[in-house]
Amino acid sequence: MVTTTLALALTATTLAVFAALGAWYSRGRVGSVEDFITARDTAGAGTLTATLIASSMGAWILFSPAEAGAAFGGITSVVGYALGSAVPLVAFAFLGPRIRQYIPDGHTLTEYAYARYGNAMYAYVLLISIVYMFVFLAAEMTGITGALSLVADVPAWQTAVLIGGFVLAYTVYGGLQASIFTDTLQTLVLLPLLALGFGGALLALGGTGEIHRTVVQTDPQLLDPGFVPGLKFGAYIIIAVLGAEMLNQAWWQRIYAGRDDATVKRGFLVAAVAVVPMIVVAGLFGLAATGLGIVDGNASIAFFLVLDAAFPEWVTFAVTLIAVLLVMSTADTLFNAIASVVTADLPRLLDDPDDGTLSFAARSLTVVVAVAATVVGAQGYSVLQLFFVADLLATATFVPLLYGLYSPEPTGRDVFAASLLGLAVGTAYFPTLRGILAGIPGLADLLPTPTFFMTFVSAFVVSTVCTVVFAQLSPSRFDLDRLRTDVRKLDEPMADGGEVSDE
Repeated sequence: MVTTTLALALTATTLAVFAALGAWYSRGRVGSVEDFITARDTAGAGTLTATLIASSMGAWILFSPAEAGAAFGGITSVVGYALGSAVPLVAFAFLGPRIRQYIPDGHTLTEYAYARYGNAMYAYVLLISIVYMFVFLAAEMTGITGALSLVADVPAWQTAVLIGGFVLAYTVYGGLQASIFTDTLQTLVLLPLLALGFGGALLALGGTGEIHRTVVQTDPQLLDPGFVPGLKFGAYIIIAVLGAEMLNQAWWQRIYAGRDDATVKRGFLVAAVAVVPMIVVAGLFGLAATGLGIVDGNASIAFFLVLDAAFPEWVTFAVTLIAVLLVMSTADTLFNAIASVVTADLPRLLDDPDDGTLSFAARSLTVVVAVAATVVGAQGYSVLQLFFVADLLATATFVPLLYGLYSPEPTGRDVFAASLLGLAVGTAYFPTLRGILAGIPGLADLLPTPTFFMTFVSAFVVSTVCTVVFAQLSPSRFDLDRLRTDVRKLDEPMADGGEVSDE
């Protein structure tokens, strides 16, 4: 019997060990704010691949794919989720070297947005990026608090405080250096253990044949590759995840952390291949939970419901501890990513801040993010629903934002308008916001039928088409080579004329 007290003690001990390792590794390696938020050119192929896999998987692999399989369309939704998670990594394999080429001294996507498009798009991208990463962080916290509550009746707020506190301790000290190191450990040690847990659970439930039989008896449509709801989910989740990950500052940091362009390309491609089978297997647990009839409104923790049905309590708790460490992997990445976005912009807002001021700001912002995510993570929201809110914002923004890295034509005004139009159309279809929108007098009758499929497809299509059309109509031409001089390292002075017009 795993009591609440024992569960808390073992969780705290496990977190403390990894926090100590992260702090130990980063000791003496963080001499400036540059080291804290970029770890520029320090990660070789193996290290970069490991941190990409750990950061892209995180604990959400145990929550969202299973919830997708159980509640959003069965096997096709799971495959769609796997492909959706791999596509952004493939995109960054080719986008990353281009970012390093045109913005060699950069740190964040918001620096690029400011230098390329000006104030309005910069502020918009800053908001969208921080909201997405914060929601991602809160969703991970939400999932793991629910899992520990199921396994050992641990109150959600206690789990959130433990994880937030220990991750904060070594992230504030070691920054991205500590995050990359602990990611590497988690990839080499935890993911193989998690794979054993997957296999053991399948065997304990009678193998894939028995799971197939129970799912067929319960809801055969979940295994139908032509099941329309599943196909729709698979289609829009690819668009949603692609859009969201393009605005994930964690990937922009790792683009600069890679030793060279070849390392960046190889690391992202290998990570893309690695995540697909892992997500598919994780999603099968949602189908298994449905077949066993144990979901009962708790689709977000379907993976742990299956473990609870298949194994003794102590085995389920051991796997949950692995999940806790996977949450650490994502949390330290996002703590540092969110802080870096704001810190990199401070030289424009403050009067020539020194390195000590910037380092203090980065660490202080990390604390604020950690506390806020801990509070939200203790509330028990749906993990996938949390992601969808952030995904919509990013889906309407990523094409307009990145189009200007390849074309000199669109202005800040063009891409800002295209993003807002895509967001407006997508919001009209968004089911989660329907209650709010319908409450506006006279608007309810004008709104289309709410569907997630049309939400993401329309946001993507409208923003893309508008960006291309507006760019063709634009008389301006932006010199992309300016990005090399307008975006500088934080220990170098700002280039003259750093201000950019919104025109």
